[in-house]
Amino acid sequence: MSGALNILDPGLSTTLQDLGRAGYLRFGIPTSGALDTVSLKLANQLVGNIESMGALECSYLGPSFIVEAEEIRIAFVGGHARIRAHDGLDDGNGRILPMQQSVVLRRGTQVSVGSIRTASTLYIAVEGGFDIEPTLGSQSTFLRGAIGGLDGRRLRTGDVLPLRQDKTEARLELQTSGEIESRTELRILRGPQAHYFSDLEIERLCSATFTIASGSDRTGMRLEGLSLNHQRDFNITSDAVVHGSIQVPGDGNPIVLLADRQTTGGYPKIATIISADLPSAGRLPIGAKVCFRLIDIAEAEAARREAKQQFHALIDSIRPVAGEAPLAERLMSGNLVSGVVNGCA
Repeated sequence: MSGALNILDPGLSTTLQDLGRAGYLRFGIPTSGALDTVSLKLANQLVGNIESMGALECSYLGPSFIVEAEEIRIAFVGGHARIRAHDGLDDGNGRILPMQQSVVLRRGTQVSVGSIRTASTLYIAVEGGFDIEPTLGSQSTFLRGAIGGLDGRRLRTGDVLPLRQDKTEARLELQTSGEIESRTELRILRGPQAHYFSDLEIERLCSATFTIASGSDRTGMRLEGLSLNHQRDFNITSDAVVHGSIQVPGDGNPIVLLADRQTTGGYPKIATIISADLPSAGRLPIGAKVCFRLIDIAEAEAARREAKQQFHALIDSIRPVAGEAPLAERLMSGNLVSGVVNGCA
């Protein structure tokens, strides 16, 4: 019998995401995948999964669910939230579960994830992952195309998410003391249609502070605060866009394209956010302030190398949870054998 999570409340927008669906842009299918790949990878590392395994991406308000498995190992990584578990071991008000740490929960435990602060997203990884068939090589949910994840949609009340494991592996729980770096100054390269804007407009882009506007979602981040002026037409022959492209439509308000972006676009792209800063961009919530700094290719490559080093340092900081008994001691203290046979008798 396989385990499951029974969804009592889906939260505001909870979807299954992994590192994305590669190789289908020419068919009009975006990569999708986690907005914050660093938090997704770290959550998987804490529960013993490969980094690319699918996990739940929760936006702004997390879900509530009941554990329907003998036991699960779970980790919560991303924006800070109050996570409460009711499992009969608490005082009736529930116990608070830690973030950036693995924890084992047993059958019947009810978990509630509250409002997500300090970021727009939080990731929930479970040891072994979710037993959901990939679509085009990925479990990632693409909402507008209704593919991937659970029936190509957000979670709903009453959904039952099947797990690949019904019981956890015996090992110490893990935590990380490292901090995930988040940036509000995003580094950019000139875009393929930067020549549609004067040098003064590019300077204005990099000197302004923008606010992330309502209507932003996994497709794109709408910015308010400064309207940019085109020196040429604001319509172009549609061409390819990438994760991090900054389009400027006719109203002059920039749009940062994210994981569920369209594959082509007909607005000039003034700039592109460098790959090292895309996880930070994915964490930014509606209402946050953001600014841009123009750099060159060499700086972008150096930033990419630095980001990889920072992630490896984050993984290297993972340690057993302080105060846990060594594994041998835990095994010796358990009633694993009900009797002893003297093999020499």
